[in-house]
This record gives sequence, C-alpha cells and structure tokens, in this order.
Amino acid sequence: MGRFLFFFSIFLVISCTENPKPAGPKTVFIGTYTDGTSEGIYTLRFNTETGELDGLELRATLPNPSFLTISGDRKFLYAVQETADFDSLGGGVTAFALQENRLHELNRKGSGGAHPCHVALSGDGQLAVSNYSGGNLAVFDLEGDGSLGDRQLIDHTINDTTKRAHVHKAHFNEEGLFAADLGLDAVKRYTQQPYGWIPAAQASIDLPEGAGPRHFVFNTDRSFLYVINELNATLTVFQQNDQGDYFPVQTESTLAPDWTGGKSCADIHLSPDGRFLYGSNRGENTIVIFAVDPETGKLRLVGREGVRGDWPRNFTLDPSGNYVLVANQKSDNITVFKRDVDKGALEYTDQFKIANPVCLVFAD
Repeated sequence: MGRFLFFFSIFLVISCTENPKPAGPKTVFIGTYTDGTSEGIYTLRFNTETGELDGLELRATLPNPSFLTISGDRKFLYAVQETADFDSLGGGVTAFALQENRLHELNRKGSGGAHPCHVALSGDGQLAVSNYSGGNLAVFDLEGDGSLGDRQLIDHTINDTTKRAHVHKAHFNEEGLFAADLGLDAVKRYTQQPYGWIPAAQASIDLPEGAGPRHFVFNTDRSFLYVINELNATLTVFQQNDQGDYFPVQTESTLAPDWTGGKSCADIHLSPDGRFLYGSNRGENTIVIFAVDPETGKLRLVGREGVRGDWPRNFTLDPSGNYVLVANQKSDNITVFKRDVDKGALEYTDQFKIANPVCLVFAD
C-alpha cells in the first residue's frame, strides 16, 4: 500500500505540473469613434496562447464611446460620449451594468464640458471624466447600484494666460486626484475634503512650454511618475521627494532621431513587473520601448516597433502581460504583439479589422 501511495503521489505531481489547465479566451472591450461605420462599444475574444482575436460583437450603440473603464469587481463599465451636443454644456458619460460581457445601461449624464476623452474610477465610489474641449474635470459620485450620482466640476480655465485648458486624463490614488492638462502643460493635483476636491499642496506639476502632457502612469509605490507629452513627443520622469512633491529627473524623446514627420504621442503603460515602459507615437506609428532602472526610475531606450497600422491611439497589455494590443484609429485595425518579458521587445503576431478603434480594456 505504501508503494502504491508513493507512485500515485508522483503521478499527481506530474499531472499537475505538465498538464496545466489551458487559459481560456479573454474578453476585450473596444471603444470607437462612430463618425464612420462603427456603431459604439464592441467586444473581441483574445486567445492568450496564440495571440489571436476573433468573435466581434456589438455590445452597446453609443455616439463616440472613445474611452472606457471597468470597475475592479467587473460589475460596471463606464464610457464617455466624446461629443459637444449631449446637452448644453457638451459631452456625456454612460454607466452600464456588466454581466457575462453584456451591457445594461444604468443611466447617462452630461459631463459638464465638450468632448470628454477619458474616464477613471476611484477605489471608493467616484468617477472622473476629463473634458478636453471643455477644459474642465468632472467628478461624479457613484450610487450603490453603479449609476452616476452628483457631479462636481473642477475648472482648469485660467483667465490671465493665452493658454487654453485641455484636460486629457485623470487618475485617483492614495496621493489624491491627478489630472493631465495638455493645454496648460501641467499635471494638476487635488486633495479630497468633505465638501469636494480642492488643489493639493503641490497644486501643479509643471512641464516645459509646449510639451502637451497627455497620459501618465505611476510605478507601484508612486515614487516615480511617467508623463508622455503629445506635442513635443517626449517622455518625462518625475521623482517624489520626502514631502510628497514630484520633480523632473529625466526627459527623453519618443521618436527616432531621423524622424521628420509630425509629433503626436498618445498612450503610456508600464509592464506588470515595472521593468519596461511603452508609449505610442502617432505619425511615426510606433511603440517606443524603454527599460526602467528600478532604483533611479530613469529610462534607457530599448527600441521602437512599428504598429502595422496608422495612428496608434490607446494600447494595452493583456492580463498575462505577454502581449501588447494596439488600437490603430485611422487604419481600422487592432494589431497584436508578443512581448519578450525579459528584454521588453515586441514581435508582431496578428491583427483584426475593426472601424475606428480608440480604446482597449480587458474585462478579465
């Protein structure tokens, strides 16, 4: 009996180690512009073993749902309506219940400004909407059922300057609320009070004139902040000091030295292990790749990979961290790249045709 139990145990170990349960397909939600043939929000199935996309389905008919976010518990999805005619103030935002990849609209409200282009969730029941043309930031309280509640508007307009506010991304974390303003060349900071959000002690993280900060990302402990600048095609590294303020330590170009075309950066992401930083270049149509020094936070260029499309807007890493998916707005395709987790490099594997893709969000 002892010998039988011994060999049976060995059999179980081999079975569990050599025959792991295959990973099932993951669902990715796609936000689009609807000025062409697209009708709204779609889903695709993504095979994490082969890197293939298939199974396109329309999930919600909505004008210009150009940016989406999904709640941490996967129960709700929020989408902007990037227009100027939702109501008298501008664009809108819609709340959906999410069940088995189906969307059930809860409610929709005006975002308080024209052309909302980004939406972000806090961990405690709030939603921030960045109004690009409106030049302001809307913060909604969320009801218990996930629907949109009361709204606070934070105006970025400055009367004594020729600059025009263009809020492009917001982000909640333990430090407060951050908002990149492309027009003001700054990332604004806010702290929460019982009566709403107000400017933080370091109210503005400033960038050079004409930089145009668009998107940003923090490392895990928020000791470093990485900002991609749309207008001058650079990436700036900020380090946090002992007082909690951020100051610049490095700026690198995202473009090849011989590139002579237009400059228009878009999105930025860190790899799950924080070792590599990726940014999208519209015009040059590349993903730039940097290695991240874990001690200093500084960047070293790894290279650039062509996106096999035109005008890479948003991109994302799949849940495994092994693939990068790129939404190419003007060429109507999503391209897939296998990621070398040790070297950071990207290798093209597949693509899927879809009209005007802008935003990619995994539901899994």
